[in-house]
Amino acid sequence: MPIAYEVLERGVPVYASGGEQVGTVDHVVAAPEEDIFHGLVIRVGDGSRFVAADQVASLHERGVDLRIDADATAALEPPHGGAPAWREREPGVKPGRWQHFVDLFTGKDPRSENWEEEK
Repeated sequence: MPIAYEVLERGVPVYASGGEQVGTVDHVVAAPEEDIFHGLVIRVGDGSRFVAADQVASLHERGVDLRIDADATAALEPPHGGAPAWREREPGVKPGRWQHFVDLFTGKDPRSENWEEEK
């Protein structure tokens, strides 16, 4: 089943358009406050590569499918810019009932995805 970028986890395999595995997910590049998915940074044999959102065909719990082939993936540029956003909890990990109660009691937005405001 397809999933949203917010719950895509590190280490999920990434597959080129030909079906061969070309790497694994390192992290998602997004602007969550505007719900904009910019792309992925993937780990490949010799480092990291940035895959733009328009080159991603689909996101699944157990794999990411790309629109580009293995050769095009190998030719991608390494990522530029800052580090991934810091989270209070890992995506896809449901907080316990106690944490949910604390979040509601303190007024935290229950729809927030555990993103911390950059300072």
